[in-house]
Amino acid sequence: MTTILVIDDDESLRDTIAVLLEREGFRTITHADGKSGLDAALSAKPDLVLVDLRLPVLGGVEVCKQIRAARMDTPIIVLSAVGDEIDKVLLLEIGADDYIVKPFGTRELIARIRAVLRRATAPPNQVFSFSDIRLDFDRRVVTKNDVEVKFTPAEYNLLTFFVQNPDRPLSRELILNSVWGYESFPNTRTVDAHVVRLRQKLEQQADSPRFFITVHGVGYRFLP
Repeated sequence: MTTILVIDDDESLRDTIAVLLEREGFRTITHADGKSGLDAALSAKPDLVLVDLRLPVLGGVEVCKQIRAARMDTPIIVLSAVGDEIDKVLLLEIGADDYIVKPFGTRELIARIRAVLRRATAPPNQVFSFSDIRLDFDRRVVTKNDVEVKFTPAEYNLLTFFVQNPDRPLSRELILNSVWGYESFPNTRTVDAHVVRLRQKLEQQADSPRFFITVHGVGYRFLP
């Protein structure tokens, strides 16, 4: 059974989310502050974490950072109140996979959770290779010339999306919605920045890419 950790200091909302998730067939663990929630994330190793941005004891941003510092790939969805200033690029950099603004509908919450879980679940024992690069979906490991290349969760998810859509022109908006799951985004520069990083890590010459090709006026195309 898929386990979801809910970290939110709003008792009413926390309990409502727990009941909703259990009705959808998920197992839930709930905590009211960032410190106990982080401890639960590290010990229970849930399949997904829902964490409020503003928490007592330890804030949501720090919870995300420490989960990633522990080298856990657990998907994270950040919850934020209307009026909170959300730096969406910062959320990506600290390892959050998606965010939802309160108040939100139950259908939206379940849809976002299922979308993030789908992106995080790769077929077992599947390996994809191109040139001297090897992507092991089962272990979530990428190697180049048999040397492991380190990726942030967002970089890895972007690479996986490219691999799953070879030789197809992909718009920046499609990439944002498919990889990060955001309904809206202030601009598409984050896609460009992450493609640059993929090129720097995997291309022989980052300024003359063979694999991650710019399609002018559209977005990008992956040519393995």
